[in-house]
Amino acid sequence: MSKPFDATTKELLERHPRAWLKLLLGRDVGQVRVVDADLSTITSEADKVFRVGGKKPWMVHVELVSSRPPDLPLRIQRYNILVRCRHKLPVQSVVVLLRREADGPNLSGLLQDHLPNGVRYHEFLYDIVRVWERPAEEILAGDIATLPLAPIASVSSAGLPGLIRRMEDRLKREATPAAAADSWAATYLLMGLVYPETVAKALLQGVRNMKESTTYQAILREGRAEGKAEGKAEGKAEEARRILLRQGRKRFGPPKAAIKAKIEAITDLDRLEQLTDRILDAKSWAELIAG
Repeated sequence: MSKPFDATTKELLERHPRAWLKLLLGRDVGQVRVVDADLSTITSEADKVFRVGGKKPWMVHVELVSSRPPDLPLRIQRYNILVRCRHKLPVQSVVVLLRREADGPNLSGLLQDHLPNGVRYHEFLYDIVRVWERPAEEILAGDIATLPLAPIASVSSAGLPGLIRRMEDRLKREATPAAAADSWAATYLLMGLVYPETVAKALLQGVRNMKESTTYQAILREGRAEGKAEGKAEGKAEEARRILLRQGRKRFGPPKAAIKAKIEAITDLDRLEQLTDRILDAKSWAELIAG
């Protein structure tokens, strides 16, 4: 299941591919268009694939990453080859690491394959952009389409409020209200990858466009709905634990501290209900919990 920031950032990439590639590749690549990234032959989907025009066209595959899947280099290679086969053009793959937790020793930009005798038979090169290493000032001075990355780039905590104010100034001057709202929604989601939610809300609470964003409002509604659902689920689990302990005391006597701790740690409602159903068959607390 895709995360909220996936859809928002991918939409920004689609709307402003030239600006994003200029930031990620460090140069203006000229004419760019988005192509279908659905690699359904392996039931997977690359984040975004672009076709760079000109006399010698080529493809750019961009993958936005916030976690650390162990097989990421292999997955990027697979996407690269599939895009190459589909479009019959050279493909440059760019991995965009959105937070430090996504980085790892296996992300070197080089994937090598060796035979059992040690002979190297394949090499795959890919680019890595570590957003937190990019100066926030560089992003702030760039295209407004990439501004949402600025708060998660290289900036001190003390410098964040000023950075947000300067972002707001630029968006007020250069963006339509709708585009500004989308930009702030993406900013909020990306900041949530790096900062506690309270920090992101405190920094962005005065931004009018963000509050007017339909994406932001949807996030708030979803969060409230999830909170209510989690609260109901926990309430049901608490009641199930209470019933289990009460019935167990009648049959086996008071549970030892270790047994009680194990029961208190169970949050799966189905598991608690299964244990309640087994009370009449079990002969002791230990047998009940082991079942």
